[in-house]
This record gives sequence, C-alpha cells and structure tokens, in this order.
Amino acid sequence: MCGICGFFSKNRITQQQLTEMNDTMVHRGPNDSGVEIYPAGSDYTVGLAQRRLSILDLSPLGHQPMNSGDGRVSLVFNGEVYNFRELKDELADYPFVSTCDTEVILAAYLKWGISCIEKLNGMFAIAIYDRKEETLFLVRDRIGKKPLYYWLADGNLVFASELKPIMKCPGFVPSIRREVLPRYLYHQYLCGPDSIFENVYKTAPGEIIAFREGKARKWHYWDLKKVYRDKKESFTGDYQQAKEELKGILRTSVKERLVADVPVGTFLSGGYDSSLVTAIAQEVSDCPVKTFSIGFHEKKYNEAEYAKEVAAKIGCDHTELYIDEEDMFSLVESIPKYYDEPFADSSQIPSMLVSELAKRKVTVVLSGDGGDELFCGYNIYEKVRQAQLLDGIGAVAGTIGDLLHITDHYPFKVKVIAKNRNKETKTQLIAENYQQAAERMVSAEPGERFLSCSYDFETIYKEKNWQERRMLLDMDTYLPEDILCKVDRASMKYSLEARCPILDTRVIEYAMSLPHQFKYQSGNKKRILKDLVYDYLPRELMDRPKTGFSVPLDQWLRGPLKEQVLAFSQGSFLKQQGIFDPGYTGAFIGDYMEKGDAGAGTGENYSRLVWAFLMFQKWYDTYRKGCLR
Repeated sequence: MCGICGFFSKNRITQQQLTEMNDTMVHRGPNDSGVEIYPAGSDYTVGLAQRRLSILDLSPLGHQPMNSGDGRVSLVFNGEVYNFRELKDELADYPFVSTCDTEVILAAYLKWGISCIEKLNGMFAIAIYDRKEETLFLVRDRIGKKPLYYWLADGNLVFASELKPIMKCPGFVPSIRREVLPRYLYHQYLCGPDSIFENVYKTAPGEIIAFREGKARKWHYWDLKKVYRDKKESFTGDYQQAKEELKGILRTSVKERLVADVPVGTFLSGGYDSSLVTAIAQEVSDCPVKTFSIGFHEKKYNEAEYAKEVAAKIGCDHTELYIDEEDMFSLVESIPKYYDEPFADSSQIPSMLVSELAKRKVTVVLSGDGGDELFCGYNIYEKVRQAQLLDGIGAVAGTIGDLLHITDHYPFKVKVIAKNRNKETKTQLIAENYQQAAERMVSAEPGERFLSCSYDFETIYKEKNWQERRMLLDMDTYLPEDILCKVDRASMKYSLEARCPILDTRVIEYAMSLPHQFKYQSGNKKRILKDLVYDYLPRELMDRPKTGFSVPLDQWLRGPLKEQVLAFSQGSFLKQQGIFDPGYTGAFIGDYMEKGDAGAGTGENYSRLVWAFLMFQKWYDTYRKGCLR
C-alpha cells in the first residue's frame, strides 16, 4: 500500500519537483520513498515516484520505482495482488530477488505484456513504463478500490493516487470544473471520470490507459455491465449449494487478505458483513483476530455492545472506543486535507476515528464493504422494488396530474412516482426539490450546461428488475466514488491499509451468477449472506435494526458550524468567489438556518445539501491559498 505519482511530459519537471509532489502523500507511505526520472523519445521525459507503506517484504528489496533487470520496464504500484504467489510459480524462469508482489507484476508484464493485468487478483493502481514500446500504462483494479487520477493537457500526462501531487506539479492550472458541482451537491461526492478540476480525470475501474507520443488510448479489461450479462443467473444448483460455494470463495478471499508481514485486524461494526468477514478470518486464523469498533454514548445510536458480543462469541481480541460528538467534530477541519477534492459523506468522520483506533495495533485491516451492493442490502432497494410495482399507477397519476396541473401538489412519495418517467433514471427516485436546489445554488454562465444530478444511463445494463439495475448502478457510481473513496482516505490518513474480501473479483462474479431470489426474498435483504452469518453466530444476536454511524449534521450546521456556514454564504463572499449564485444560495441557507426548511420540507431534508456546500467551501478555503484560481 502506498501512494504513486509521475509524468510523461515534454515539460521540464525536475527530480526535486517530483519529490515535492510525491511527499504530499507521505501519509499514504511513511516507510520509504523513491523518485526516478528517465529520458524518453521525442523530447519526452518520464518520471515515476512512490511513497511506501511496507506490507510485504519489509526490506529495501521492495523499493519502488522497481526496474526490470534488462532495463526495459519500470513501474510504481499502489495496492496488493493477493494471488502473487501463484503467479510467481508460473514465472519461475524470472530471477526474483524479493518476496513482494510488485516484482511479480514486473515479471508478469515482461512475459505476457499488458494483458498480464487480467491475471491479477487484487486492489491496485499501477503505472508501467515500457521503454521498448515508449508507452506509459496506467491501470486501475476492477471495482475501483485504489484511486488513480491523471491530468491530460497539451500532449502531456501527469498521474497520482491523490490530487495533491497534481496540484503541486509545475504548470498545473487548477481551474474548477463548475459543471460537476450540482451533481456533487446532490450526491455528496464527485463521480468519475470527472474530478473537481478541468482536464483532470479519474481512471475508471477496470480500465487501462496507454499514453504514447502525446496521445492517450483507453479500454476496459474488465467491464461491469459486460461481466454481469455474461454471468447473470448462470448458476444452476440449489440454494444450499450456492451458500456452501459462496462460503468457500469467501474463505479463500479472506485467507488471502490475511497475508502480510505486519499485524492484521478487522473492522467490526456488529452488522452482517463485518461480522461474516471477522468470523471467517477467525476460522482460518491460528490466533485471536484483532477487531476494532467505535461506540456512541447515546444508546439509540450505539452498536458497539453488539460488536463486543460478536467478538466474544467468535473469540476475537476486541478493542472498542466510545466517542462523543466532540470527538467527531474535532475531525471536521482535517477533512479537506485528506479528501483532497470536495467530499461530503459525513460517515467519513467515524470512519477516520475507527481507522485511528485500529492503527494503534495493526497496519492492515479487513472491512465488510461491498455486501450491500452485491447482495441487495440497502433500504433503497426495497423502495425501488415498490416503485417498480407502482410504476404503472404512477404513469396514470402523472398524466392526470399534468392535465390538471396538480402534480406538484401531490404528496411527496406520490409525486416522486408520478414524475419518474425517464427510462434512464427509473431506479434513482429523484427528489425534484432537492435537485432543483442543487442546480440553482451554482451560478450559471450564459449558455453553460451542468451535468445532470441523476445518472442518465440505466438502460446500458439491459436489466428489467429495478433492484438489480440499481445495484449495478451503485457498483458503477456510489461504491467506488463514495464508499471506497471514503474508506481509502480515512484509513490512509493514518497509514492503515484497508482490504475488502467481499469485493474479491471471484465473489463479485459469483454473486452475479446467482438468482436474485437468493439475495432478496419477500423483504429479506442479503438473504444468502445472512444465512452464512447464522452458521457462525446466533440469529437472535444478529437480527436487529441496523443503526449505522450517525453524525448530527443538522445540530452542527445550526449550532457550532453556523457562523462558518453563514460566512461562506454571504453575498459579498460568493460574488467574489464566482462559483455559487449569491442571491439564491444566501437566501436558501438563510431560510435553512432560520426556519429549518429552506423554503420547503424539513430542515433535516436539506442538511445534507448544506453540509455538501460547507465541505466544498472548506476544501476551497484549504487549497486556494496554494493554488486555486
């Protein structure tokens, strides 16, 4: 695990400048650093740099950039390849000098070319420079666990694990891409391939970018929608067989992710996914697994007592930390530094706290991320099912409402169903007032068009079941850009590596092969995962309402953060900033503060939107002194 950055450019970037870019990510890799610059053809130079968090082969033999013995290939790599030992056996003719997975990637490329990526099972962001081909390859793992940004301009390319190195790069002009802002405010994250800056993009999950002679060529070696169509309900056995096979795949996935030359533990919330990962980890381990959870003093939000019971039942070495509002609030100021583009999923705060707790005892931690998207776990999936059942009635209600001009007077839930007529956004159940507010807050130049707050591409999945379609949409958007981004930045803030066994490629593809009723049946979400958990833990311990991490946004925004929010929304400030509409934004936030409804609904409905606005402004305030314009 580490941070990587580099360039393929005609612009002169010195080794000292590349070092300064690299060192902005010292939190991602505090154990070692490497910076090298190589001459390339046509007046180009190539730079590769890495900050290392040592996990496998803690010796200097794992140093990066790593170069092949014949001098043809150099690479930097962030992540883990879990099947590197098996691949090493296939590459026995290569003269290995280390025991790390980085050298296995190098050897695999020399033998199989860039198609070697298809053989890697893991989480990774890789940059490979091939002198023979005069090509730089950028590669991201299949589901988007590891981040990889790139800046492409005037025939030059700069890449990095985070935006900070790119912002530090000589010649970078950090122009904010305004058209993404309404979508950010609505969703609270920026969805790839877009970033907050013009000409800066996110390498897509499962994508390879080949950069040569000033031009970039892109393709997918793994494509979610294609894999889904190929695998969809191809399983032919019964439920019990599926359950046992899934357990075997998960056992392999967990066991592989316990391999490290440093201490390993698990996040344990007490919910189904983290409990299953922890139970399997304990089953395949020779000693008690170290587990970590945080609790809240407010009993209605606290699940730590359940996590403690789960850990005791399984036989883990459990550590818990009870936090209060002040503990969470203390991290607000650090969010822009470590989430270095606007990001407003408030569960990032407890995620940082549990990461800090885990880092005290381990360097690697396993999480339960991915279970909801793969096995139909979110509450929205129940709402989507109901919306599909009511879609015909909604069409009639919409037609009548439009004729009589009464649609806007329907109750909220009826209005959402009645207006849900776009076949490309059926599963998103857009809250129109919320969307309109997000769009109106951003100041529009004449002729300027914003990206839609919704994702207008659902029909690419060619799936009639709305639940399954929404699960795929979430795997393409919410999972990599919110959930995995949140965990990556929160854990790497403390130089902690987070691994996700449920997001193993074999688990993903097996889940896609299963009949949908194995995942959802008569309101029972995550059916097959829950039944696996019951093999390890009593049903009465697990069957309870899920609380989740709770951040009191509304209380904060109208309490200790009120003056900051009002200052950032003052007309004079917004006019000078030139990003948000001064009149509308000031009135909207003023109404929220005064009446709690910002003109409609309840204050809590709009707290997420105001929080997203505040997180943008704090990000802007953090970086504008250094480079924003």
